[in-house]
Amino acid sequence: MDIHAGIIAASILMVAAAFFAIRGAIRVMQSARKLAFYSLRRMRNANAWRLFLLALLLFSCAAWLPIFGEPIVFDYFPPTPTASLTPTITLTPTITLTPTLTLIPSLTPTPLVSNTPTLTLTPFLPNAIEALFVGVVTPNPDALFSPLQFSTEFDGTNPIDPKTVFELPIQAMYGGFDYNNLLPGVQWTALWYHDGQLICYETKPWDGGTGGIGGYTECSNPIGGWKAGEYEVQIFMGYEWMVIGRFIVLGADATPTFTPIPPVATP
Repeated sequence: MDIHAGIIAASILMVAAAFFAIRGAIRVMQSARKLAFYSLRRMRNANAWRLFLLALLLFSCAAWLPIFGEPIVFDYFPPTPTASLTPTITLTPTITLTPTLTLIPSLTPTPLVSNTPTLTLTPFLPNAIEALFVGVVTPNPDALFSPLQFSTEFDGTNPIDPKTVFELPIQAMYGGFDYNNLLPGVQWTALWYHDGQLICYETKPWDGGTGGIGGYTECSNPIGGWKAGEYEVQIFMGYEWMVIGRFIVLGADATPTFTPIPPVATP
């Protein structure tokens, strides 16, 4: 292989590597959408952008080598002239036409319904909750939360016998979590939803440590009382959504009991 052929082969390999880098970046971005933790999604997206930049660099090098790289190589390794041989007269063979087969194009059915799942909306803070913010500390982008664990009892450190399905009646519900890389004074918020309706919330500056166990959010007096259905709890640090948890409550809705008033005798 001569220098020219080697440079062309290197350019082709760079173009192929660039396509693989773009394909890998797309896969990384698709996998990032499935992660629950914001920081992990951001790290995956950053890696995807690095692959895109690598692909751009490879395309640039593939275009630069044949145009500018080949003259530079010949400056260091000048070609050696070789004596040309006198061609001998050869008989030209006659060309025999061979009929070629024409393939009938096949139809590829296109499904009317795609199996690709649609994206779900990212949780957000209602304007009424944002108006209650008093914290002025900027959240740490590396803050982490563990998945939420739910229980009707809390021992001050961990939820007791956590589970995801409960039965009425319920007095209070706790959502426990571990945390790391938090900053004191950052506004943190917990939103409790029942069938899409906000029933309980708390928002205040973070007064715990930077990392540890025993973090929790509590809901003891939800709007409308505890009812059967699906519940969802969303944790925010500042304006950034951090973690989400769900649990189910079974049983008939609790109804208040009335004490009958005895009749008063008329004189």
